[in-house]
Order: sequence, then structure tokens, then C-alpha cells
Amino acid sequence: MSQNRLFRTVSLDEAKALPRWRQPIGLLFVMALAMPIAFSTWSALLNNFVIEVAQFDGSDIGWLHTIREIPGFLAIGVILLIMVIREQVLGLISLTLLGVATAVTAQFPTFGGIMVITLLSSIGFHYYETVNQSLQLQWLDRKRAPQTLGWIMAAGSGATLVAYALIILTWRAYDLSFSVVYWSAGGFTAAVALFCLVAYPQFEAPNPQRKTFVLRRRYWLYYALQFMAGARRQIFTVFAGFMMVEHFGFDVHDIAGLFMVTLVLNMICAPLLGRLVTVFGERAALVFEYVGLITVFLLYAGIYYFGWGVTLALILYVVDHLFFSLALAIKTYFHKIADPGDIAPTAAVAFTINHIAAVVLPAALGYLWLVYPGSVFLLAAGMAVVSLVLALLVPRHPQPGGETVIQAAMPAPAE
Repeated sequence: MSQNRLFRTVSLDEAKALPRWRQPIGLLFVMALAMPIAFSTWSALLNNFVIEVAQFDGSDIGWLHTIREIPGFLAIGVILLIMVIREQVLGLISLTLLGVATAVTAQFPTFGGIMVITLLSSIGFHYYETVNQSLQLQWLDRKRAPQTLGWIMAAGSGATLVAYALIILTWRAYDLSFSVVYWSAGGFTAAVALFCLVAYPQFEAPNPQRKTFVLRRRYWLYYALQFMAGARRQIFTVFAGFMMVEHFGFDVHDIAGLFMVTLVLNMICAPLLGRLVTVFGERAALVFEYVGLITVFLLYAGIYYFGWGVTLALILYVVDHLFFSLALAIKTYFHKIADPGDIAPTAAVAFTINHIAAVVLPAALGYLWLVYPGSVFLLAAGMAVVSLVLALLVPRHPQPGGETVIQAAMPAPAE
């Protein structure tokens, strides 16, 4: 163990002697609590902020989300950064950037200003998420990873729940401004990230990570699942919430209340869903998710084609979020097939692949939204069908050399 108290290095075995809150899993939980305070508050206020203050339309919101996803597409840059900075430090610096950028969002209420601040906060968010996913897979035991990830997701939902509850209770009662809420949420996240930088030692995983570009043929199904997940997620992220404000006239506290209900259910269900993945396997979990998402997106489209009401839209929004929680099965699938040294570089590559469509789709579909909003959700249903086909290729027991159900038919050996 390094004797330098600040930024000292501690192995995972040595870390077991630390107080529980200072162990690696403790840091994962603290980061999971801090990140959603800034990001989810930004998301909850975003549609109202850009419509009420900057007069955005569907095309503008599409461009904003395209800009927001560019850093995700460039997440492969993490490989270059971890050559000169430890992953744990990079993750916390990125989390600080997310907090600071969120804090100043309302100070730039123009199209150009919102785009620049969104780009900065997105760099923080996507680089943090890339590193966080890598650290989770390096620090968690493979057998317990699905359920532990479920508990981490539940913790993040709990923190977000507190933020939304405060918005609901104070937004109208104290006539809060966008500026006050953004400063409070972003400042809190930045402060927690800086605290973690000095309060936790540097944890050293037993398997050194390759600090080079890694793209392996035997991971092709994982890459494909990531690509489709990114494309499909963008439609929900960009347009489902926007629909609530534009089509049904939701106010800030209405959106926060909707998010709050969703979070309560996620807190309850995420650990159960993690347990489901452990018991039934990644393939069953993903198939269940994608069948559900196909149904949800078709019903979303029906809101526009058949004039279905707000009650259905609310139910679909909540159910949609619950299905997306099962995306942890993609992480644990990779965890089971990966070379331990591939986790960090592959997390960066996968994040880039996940965001290829995300850079193009929001802006392009924003124009389609102006004319045929229902067709946007039909496209999402089609993407879920493709994801379902890919999920059927996941083996019941994934492992190196058995990455897909057709692995035996592939002439190339595992790399």
C-alpha cells in the first residue's frame, strides 16, 4: 500500500480492511447517488426550460440531443486519457464537470448557449459513465454482479427521487427559478465528486487494463446489442418526455412527479430485476425486455394515430423505464465473456458504438417529428424487433469461447 495519504493506492484485497463506506463498492454507491442529482434534475427541467425560455420546437430539441450525444460517440477518447490518468480519478473529474456545467445551465438561455453548456455537461456525463461501467465490472465479483448492479441502480433512483421530491414540493411553493434549481443540483454533485477525490484511496484491480484500442471479433454480439440499445434509447430519451410537455402540456412539477413515480418503482424493481438476470440468465432477461419495448413503442405511436389519452401515455412512460432497467443484462453478458484486461478499453469502444446512432437520430428524427410524430415511435418498435433477434443469439451460459449460440459454427477461434 502506498504511504502517500492523498491518492494512495490500495489493492482490492487490502481495501477489505477499510471501513465499509471507504471500500470500492462504497465509492460506487456514492457516485451512483451523486451523478443523478445533477443529470436527472437537468433532464426534469430541460423540456420546460427550452420551450418556455428558449422557445425550442421539435427540430431544436433534436439538435440539442444530437450535440449532447457527440461526447458519447467520442468516449473512445477515454482510452487515451487513461494512459496518463487513473480511471478512478478521470471518473471523478468527469463527474465534477457534469455538476459544474449543470449548475450554470440557466445562465445561458439562448440556442447557442444551451448547446455549448449541454456539450460540456455531456462530456462530463459520458466520460464518467464510461469509466464507471469499467470500474463496476473490474471491482464487482462476477457471480454477484447482476444483483449488486441492481442495488446500485436502486441507489441512484433513490437519490433522484429526493431531487424530484424537492422540485415538486418547492417549485411552486417558493416560486423557484430554473437558475436556483440548476445551481443547487449541479453544485451538490460537483461537491460530492471533489469529496470522493480526497476521501477515497485509489483502488487497484488485480487485472491490469490494456490501454490500447480493443475491438475483438468474438465480442461482435455485445457490440451489436450496444448499437441497437443506443439507437432505441435515444427515441425514448428525446421524444417521450418532449411529448408530455408539447402534446399534453405538462408543467415542471408534473414532469418531476412522473419521474418520481418511475423512480419509486425502479428502486423497488431494480434489485429484483438484477436477481432475475442472475436466476434466468441474460438471454431470458433481454428477450423479456425487448418484447415489452416493442409493445410499448407501438402503443406510443397509437397515441398519435388513434388519439389515445394521457393516462396511457403515463403508464407507458413508467413501464418503458422499468424495461430499460434490464439493460444491465448487456453489462453482465459482457462481464462473463470478457478477458479481464479488456474491460476498460472495451467499455470505451462500446460507449462509442452505443452512441453512433445517437449522434444522427435526434436531429434527423426531429424533422420527422414535425410532420409525423407517431412514425418516430414506430421506428423505435422496429429497432426493438432487431434487438430481440440479437438477444436470441445470447447463450444461456455465456463464457469465453461461447459468446453466441452460433459460436460453434464460426470458423475463427476466439481472440
